Amino acid sequence: MSGGIFSPMDSFFNIDSANCHPLVCHLCHEQYEHPCLLDCYHTFCASCLRGRAVDSRLSCPLCGHQSIVKGSNGLPPEDRLLNSWWTTLQTMRKQSNDVDSMYYCNTCNQPLCGTCREDTHKAKMFSRHEIVSLAKRTKEIHKKCSLHEELYIMFSTEKKSMLCINCFRDMQVESRAHCIDIETAYMQGCEKLDQAVMAVKELQTSAREAIILLKAMIGEVRTNVDEEESAISTLFNNMQVNMLTCVCLISSCIPSQHEEKERAFKEQLSHLSALLPTLQVHLVTCSAFLSSANKFEFLDLGYQLMERLKKIVKLPHRLKPSQSSKINTDYRSEFARCLEPLLILNHRRSVSLTGNTSASSLVGPCHSPSTSDMSLSASVVRKPTSHRYISTKVLLAEGTETSFTEHCRNYENTYRTLQTEIQKLKDQVQEIHRDLDQKSLQIDVQIASEYSSGGDDEDYVRRAQLHDLLQLKQENSYLTTITKQIGPYIRSIAKVKEQCANPPAVYKHSLVTDTYWNILMSM
Repeated sequence: MSGGIFSPMDSFFNIDSANCHPLVCHLCHEQYEHPCLLDCYHTFCASCLRGRAVDSRLSCPLCGHQSIVKGSNGLPPEDRLLNSWWTTLQTMRKQSNDVDSMYYCNTCNQPLCGTCREDTHKAKMFSRHEIVSLAKRTKEIHKKCSLHEELYIMFSTEKKSMLCINCFRDMQVESRAHCIDIETAYMQGCEKLDQAVMAVKELQTSAREAIILLKAMIGEVRTNVDEEESAISTLFNNMQVNMLTCVCLISSCIPSQHEEKERAFKEQLSHLSALLPTLQVHLVTCSAFLSSANKFEFLDLGYQLMERLKKIVKLPHRLKPSQSSKINTDYRSEFARCLEPLLILNHRRSVSLTGNTSASSLVGPCHSPSTSDMSLSASVVRKPTSHRYISTKVLLAEGTETSFTEHCRNYENTYRTLQTEIQKLKDQVQEIHRDLDQKSLQIDVQIASEYSSGGDDEDYVRRAQLHDLLQLKQENSYLTTITKQIGPYIRSIAKVKEQCANPPAVYKHSLVTDTYWNILMSM
């Protein structure tokens, strides 16, 4: 067991290799026996790790991470979660195989078969004995306090431990404020575990995408090698007389870059491939733990599981490619330098399309430009990468906090927010457009019905009103004609009345005489 990994490292490049059985050791490929947990959260059998520690340090056989080993046995601590899950599975398997012991007497503290329960414990003296099913008995292990043998009733959010009534009484008054009931603690724990699982799933997705990206970049490296050699050969065939030495130097530079880049990508790919089994094991463990654990088992081991998941997510994972897949030989500058005597270019140099390294760079050792060392001209000429989204997620999942990382995080959040708001606006506009169409149809139908129902009556009233107006107009015309005809008569009558109101003087004297004579005759 002192050797390395027994399976070839190339098998870890396959994403499907992460979907291994969570209870099978990666070294011996057998079911775990006394599983031990390393600091990188890889789990191995104790027998597989025994004798590997050097100076209280143990290198992980999968990822090579150094773990500090304490104790005289030279082994890391036991994996309680995996061991608990394994014990539960063994108990369930034993119960399924043991058909005789189906019940358990809590009073007698012994298992019972169906015959003993019906024959022995049917007597009156056993009437007060508490008999439960054996499966229920295994689930009730975590219900009682190991110190006071009382049922757990509370949970301390401060100490992450369950409390019986005696434990609750023994607590300080200040600590009692952090106690909640079991049901509430179980619900809160489930929510927190769901959040931790979502974080691990996101890391798993990012790791898978990073592996796909790295595998694609390895293919791109090989493709770029072919393209670079083809370009060099084409230019060499055109000017082979004066450029043979230059081509030999350039061609000798390509394999070294190829080996360097492929070695770097494979190392990073190996690290990420070793990370996937850990993520898969913990996700399967969480799923099985949630489906098989009761409230008390959950509260006993759940927070330890959540703490482990958080630490796994916070570990430094190299998700971002350490360098670019571009093969840079700066062959154009070298060709320009070789052609300079023939073309009488003197001190003029052609601009390289792949970088701005000097012509003397091929004399020394060839270096592989990293992503941060790419020239401005290369970034301008090169088209935007199709892996922008994946690269951003890889950069964010790497865990390195820089100003650019913060910018990318803010950009992604803002982009998602704007995308969501635009989608909501689209939905609202479509809804309003649909409502307007429906409202327009309803109004059209209403207007048509109103016009069809009241059109005849309105037409009759309109015709009657028009007839009345014509009649009034005709009467007005008659009155105007009569007024014109009686006008001269009215003027003559007015003159007669005016003369009667002002008679002549002779007429007045005769009138006075007649009046005086009438008075005398009456006397």
